[in-house]
Amino acid sequence: MFKNLSLKVIIFGFIFTFFSSFGQSYFIGIFNSSIRTDLSITHGQFGTIYASATLLSGFLLIWIGKKIDDTNIFKFSLFVIILLSFACYFFSTIKIIPLLFIGIFFLRLSGQGLMSHTATTTVARYFEKTRGKALSVTWLGLSAAEFILPVLMVFLLTITNWRNIWIAISILVLILLPIISFTLIKKLKLDTREDSKNYNKEININIKQWTRSEVIRDYRFYIVTLNMLSMPSIATGVFVYQSFIVSSKNWGPFIMAQSFMVYSILSVITLSVSGYLIDKYTSRKLLIYMNIPLFISTIVLFLFNSPFSSFIFLGLIGITNGFANILGSSTWAEIYGVKYIGSIKALTGGLMVFATATGTAVFGILIDAGYSINSIAIFSSVYIGIIVLLLFFCRKKIQPIYI
Repeated sequence: MFKNLSLKVIIFGFIFTFFSSFGQSYFIGIFNSSIRTDLSITHGQFGTIYASATLLSGFLLIWIGKKIDDTNIFKFSLFVIILLSFACYFFSTIKIIPLLFIGIFFLRLSGQGLMSHTATTTVARYFEKTRGKALSVTWLGLSAAEFILPVLMVFLLTITNWRNIWIAISILVLILLPIISFTLIKKLKLDTREDSKNYNKEININIKQWTRSEVIRDYRFYIVTLNMLSMPSIATGVFVYQSFIVSSKNWGPFIMAQSFMVYSILSVITLSVSGYLIDKYTSRKLLIYMNIPLFISTIVLFLFNSPFSSFIFLGLIGITNGFANILGSSTWAEIYGVKYIGSIKALTGGLMVFATATGTAVFGILIDAGYSINSIAIFSSVYIGIIVLLLFFCRKKIQPIYI
């Protein structure tokens, strides 16, 4: 029974992370040019609207995401599905700037925020011994979407209006996801756990179970968080302003979309490897290596203009993404326990949304101010270098507390 349920939980997580794409920056960024043309706005204006809507969604995510600790998972999933379907349809109707703000707000809250939160919280809570592997398979859903959707969307934009695409997505979400959720997690309970005879449950029981209020008073939380937020803040800027990068580097319209395939492949490889490594060595020991590929990617972006460098640039981001997706869920469970993991992940998810908003706003402001993509790459590399050094000096403190 439990083996069958474990598989269902993983499939559920995979599908929900796949469909979280419709609120992810890489996906929305594909429509950046079309939206700006329709509404006659600049890069900076789009970035400001995107950032402010994202910030608002982050605030709400902290509150709404906490409810997953107290609500039947199937009912919570249905709420998220309906919200995402509505968000996609509403986004197809925007014709004035205020509606753009509202549309992005709903997409970011339901897609990037709640879909990912529902998937990873459910998997992180259910699995104990094999949490790393389970989360790695779960995040393969997003990697699969990143491999398939960019090229598909670029192709669809050549044959139909962008609004029609979003209407189709809305219908797909509303029809498909409730059936999948009912089939996979209808009977899943909050206290259901992975059945493993060889797992020493006393180790997990003896870990202090931190509440969210206790976590925000722990200085280690902020050191780890700074490292967790570097990937979403910088990658979001890259994804949202991919058209600016392409034009700056003269890469051609399909280079970035094709590079996302490399990004996705390396994310998948990293997800697969890191899941095994986490279960063997713990997330805490791997955390220090997470942002090194991201740091190298900013150097590549600064130094090279060849179209081939786009594949290396996004590939390196993909490696960090693979690490970050799993570490962003498993690290908190290792350090703070799983009893209040929904509340803690709602907080970190909200902060991640803030990071994506900040990255979008800063990139847009710098672009409108006349800074080149090379200058922005250097700013990014300095930030990453500082936070990695900070984590390095504090790494021995990042441990659970036993009682």
